[in-house]
Amino acid sequence: MISSVNASEAAASSAGAPELVGDLPWIEDGAKVAPKDAREMSRLFLDRLRELEEGTHEYQYARNTLIEMNLSLVQFAARRFRNRGGGEMEDVIQVGTIGLIKAIDRFDLSREVEFTSFAIPYIVGEIKRFFRDTTWAVHVPRRLQELRVTLAKTKEALATTLNRPPTVKELAAHLELSEEEIIEGLVAANGYVAGSIDTPGGDDDTAEGPTYADTLGESDPAMDLFEDLHTLAPLLQQLDERERTIIEMRFGREMTQAEIGRELNLSQMHISRLLTRTLNRLRTGLLTTT
Repeated sequence: MISSVNASEAAASSAGAPELVGDLPWIEDGAKVAPKDAREMSRLFLDRLRELEEGTHEYQYARNTLIEMNLSLVQFAARRFRNRGGGEMEDVIQVGTIGLIKAIDRFDLSREVEFTSFAIPYIVGEIKRFFRDTTWAVHVPRRLQELRVTLAKTKEALATTLNRPPTVKELAAHLELSEEEIIEGLVAANGYVAGSIDTPGGDDDTAEGPTYADTLGESDPAMDLFEDLHTLAPLLQQLDERERTIIEMRFGREMTQAEIGRELNLSQMHISRLLTRTLNRLRTGLLTTT
């Protein structure tokens, strides 16, 4: 194991700037420090960070450099979740970095534990919390959430053995569950992530191809009219012959009230009163029906 002094020189040399910030070595890019040197440098920076005043330039430098030097821990932890789904890897890295920052702020050298051992649980905890809070697009019972994980592992194991995806029957036999339970778990897995309707829906999945939104139907006004007429049918049967005739002439043949009056030998005023009374009756019937 190299000494803190040698690690400091190595880091400063790798950055190409052998300068100091206070009594800490200047590191241009902490992410470029080799992992073995980063471990030693982290102890040096963590020890100094406890003595610095928050808000000072040297404190910010020490804290930011610690984050940069230990981003490899975040990347290491994030790789465990690369096939989890429900989030871009960039989002997972950002969330894991929050865990790293919490670990830096809470680490105590007097515990005599390696910083890496202390930080990993914080990083993984933040990532797990991210998936717990964001990935289930619909409410799914805890039993089915756990079954989804078991099914995913079992499908992968059986696929390796069988050299093909396992069937529902094979999954059920392996897990000693009924086929209905397996199907229920597979269906529940669809609630893990909600897909965007802007996702390409073609076979090539290219950005220029049609999206799922392009396949969705539009609202058809004729359907609303059909539903209204279907509801009106029994109400129209309750009208007397003259009322049905006036409704048919006004809305079916689109005749004016004056034209209807002339054909039925009634005044326009009388037709207006009859039409208003009939429409109010139909409207009331529709409201009570719906």
